[in-house]
Amino acid sequence: MKVRDLALQGALAAAALLAAFVVWQREPSAGPGEVTVVDAPVRALDSIRYEDDSRFVDVFRDANARDRLWVRLGHKATKIGSAGTEDAGTPATPEPLPPRELRGNDVADKVFSRFAPLRAMRALGELDAKKLEEVGLSTTQRKLTVTVGGKSRVFTLASPAGGWGTPYLRSEEDGRVYLLGPALLPDLENANSRLVDRRLHTFDLGDFDAVVVSAGGSSRAFSATGKAPGPVSLAPEEAPERPDEFARNWHDRVWRMMPIDFLGRDELPAGGEPREVFRVEYRRAGAPVGQVTVAKGEEGFFVRTEHATGWAKLHAGVDALAEEAARVTSPMSAASGK
Repeated sequence: MKVRDLALQGALAAAALLAAFVVWQREPSAGPGEVTVVDAPVRALDSIRYEDDSRFVDVFRDANARDRLWVRLGHKATKIGSAGTEDAGTPATPEPLPPRELRGNDVADKVFSRFAPLRAMRALGELDAKKLEEVGLSTTQRKLTVTVGGKSRVFTLASPAGGWGTPYLRSEEDGRVYLLGPALLPDLENANSRLVDRRLHTFDLGDFDAVVVSAGGSSRAFSATGKAPGPVSLAPEEAPERPDEFARNWHDRVWRMMPIDFLGRDELPAGGEPREVFRVEYRRAGAPVGQVTVAKGEEGFFVRTEHATGWAKLHAGVDALAEEAARVTSPMSAASGK
């Protein structure tokens, strides 16, 4: 092949890479018939907020790392009248719990990107009072707030007939009404189950080669071999040629623990800081990889890890793991085979 041909092929390859980069960087184009409601690049988007008559959801950027998203879940005060029914003229009672802040997951990243630019299926212009009532925009308490570059745009959201469908959106700034697509809001409406990062670890079985278990003032180190789907084999540091089957099974159950409720950032369980029962530390080549701490509080057992934003409540049945932790840390467990 001639030098000129090689140079030509190189130039074409470079041009193709440049074109691909430009397309990747470009904001997604609008679909057929779509209209732009908020024209802004996703990098300028600060937060989105969904709220109805009883709760609210904020998806916002971390103050110190804008590529990291948080989800804030909160409830509004319920106004109760003297007869036990809602009454807007009476003070709010009882006071709602403080909002809960949790790390957003990959779905939160995708949802967030759909709001800048924010597009609708159709623009309907300004509607009269009768039409606003017909489409469900006159009495609704649902709102959507999009904050870009520190400036907030507030919209009123209609409640779809039957609880589903394509909702109407009305700008509180200029009164214009839009028809949103059906896939834009469900993730926000179900943020607790769809947008929250529920992982305990970001590493997997096989990403560590040593495990240290601590319980009741005692600690015991194990070498770890194997990888997902596991379980990994654990051999005590003092007898690496004799894998400990009991420790292996116990650790497998610890690894597969599934929290039933994640507490928010800086949130403590009822009764305050729970008491540590056992801890498992993960290492690779002597360096820490992560850890899991199981503790007991007034309302049962809780777990915390290097990735979780706070404590997470565990399901019932952790008592056996807590009791067996003392046996795992005992040097006699492997020798006795019990």
